[in-house]
Amino acid sequence: MPGMNGYELAKEIRATPAFKDLFSAAMTGFGQPADREKAIQAGFDDHVVKPADFPVIEGLLRGRSR
Repeated sequence: MPGMNGYELAKEIRATPAFKDLFSAAMTGFGQPADREKAIQAGFDDHVVKPADFPVIEGLLRGRSR
């Protein structure tokens, strides 16, 4: 994304009252515990490492829908 990364976007989304309850997951190639923590701290609800199988993504969405 030009001008912004996913972490910055997540922070902006969480700061917007209309979207404060929106479920979001970071999908990234970085899979270390510190990467997951960075995603959660930025405002993502979860962290998925690429490549992710469809059942993993489906389970994430089904289990976390609000």
